[in-house]
Amino acid sequence: MIEIPRELRPRDGRFGSGPSKVSNDAVVALADAAPGFMGTSHRRDGVRSVVRRIKEGLTELFVLPAGYEVLAGVGGSTLFWDAAVFNLIDRCSSHVVIGEFSSKFADAARGAPHLDEPEICDTAPGGTPKLIDEPRGDVYAYPHNETSTGVMIPVHRPRTDALVVVDATSAAGGLRVDAADFDVYYFAPQKCFGSDGGLWFALCSPAAIERIERLASSDRWIPPTLDLKIALDNSRLDQTYNTPALATLFLLARQLQWMLANGGLEFAAGRSDTSAATVYTWAEKHALATPFVTDPAHRSHVTATIDFDESVDAAALATELRANGVVDVEPYRKLGRNQLRIALFPGIEPSDIELLTRSIDYLLERMTH
Repeated sequence: MIEIPRELRPRDGRFGSGPSKVSNDAVVALADAAPGFMGTSHRRDGVRSVVRRIKEGLTELFVLPAGYEVLAGVGGSTLFWDAAVFNLIDRCSSHVVIGEFSSKFADAARGAPHLDEPEICDTAPGGTPKLIDEPRGDVYAYPHNETSTGVMIPVHRPRTDALVVVDATSAAGGLRVDAADFDVYYFAPQKCFGSDGGLWFALCSPAAIERIERLASSDRWIPPTLDLKIALDNSRLDQTYNTPALATLFLLARQLQWMLANGGLEFAAGRSDTSAATVYTWAEKHALATPFVTDPAHRSHVTATIDFDESVDAAALATELRANGVVDVEPYRKLGRNQLRIALFPGIEPSDIELLTRSIDYLLERMTH
C-alpha cells in the first residue's frame, strides 16, 4: 500500500456513482427521529407527512407547472422501466441509447409482447449522442445522464407529440432542467439526492397523467405493483401502494430541505458544475489522463469518466485509493475501460474533488516511476 499524506486526502472519501455519499448529519437526524418514525405505519401521518414534504419539495425544486404531479413507488428506476412498458407506451416507443442503462429500457420495450418493435437510435459509449428529431414512437425515451459512461443529453422535445420520458436517476437534483421539456422525469434517490435505494419518483405532466389513466381503463393487463394508476392514486394520498423504505424517504426529505434552503436547483447544479470543472480541467492537463467523453458539451457534470494511459493500471490505482479510504471510483463493470468513474453529485464537497485529484497525482508519481 502507498500511503497518501493526510493533507492530500479528501475529507470524505465516498465518490460512488450510486449508492452515493449520504450526509452524516442526515444519518444522525434519522437516528434522532427513529423512535417516532422508523417502524411506524406508512399509511399514518408520521410517514405520510414526510411523503407530502417530498412531493412539495420536488415541486418547488423543479418549478413544476400547474397540473404536473409527483408519483412515488417501490422498486427503483429499474422497476420503472417495466412500469413504463405497461403504463406509458401505447403501441411503440423510440429510444436514444448511449450506454448500459438507456439500453435496458429499450430492451424492456423490445421484450413486451403487447407492443410493436421499438425504434432504437444507438450511439457507441462515450460518443456524441445521436438524437431522433421525429420519433415514430408514442414515447420518446432517453437519459438525461447515462450513469455508465458519463454522457449527458440536454432534456428536449422532438418534433412530434410523443411523450418525453426521461431517465433522470443520476441527473435529477444535479443538472438543470425545464419541466416544460419533459412529460415524465423519473429517478431513484440514491444519487444526487443523497439517500438510499429502493424507491422511484416520477414527475409527470398532464399529458402523461392522461396516458396513465387511459391505459389503466383499457383492456391491457397491468400487474398491480407496476400499475402507475395505482401509484398515482396512492401518491395523491401521500403514500405508496406497498411499504416503502422509511429511511430512504427521511434522507431524501433532508437532502431536499438542504438544497432548497441554499438556493434550490441552481445551487445544487452549481456545486456539480464546480466539481466537473475541477476534474475535467485536471484530466485535460494531465499527461496520463484524459476525459473519456471527447465532446465537452456532453461531458456529465454528475458522473465523470476519466481514461488513463496504458502505462497506468487504473484498477490498481483504484485499489490504492480504496486502501486510503477513497472508495467506489472503479469504472462501470461492463464498460471494461482503463478508467476511473467519479461521482460529482451536489452532496460531495467540490473541495474533496480537488483533493481527490491531488491524491491521484500522488499515487501516479509513485506507481509509474
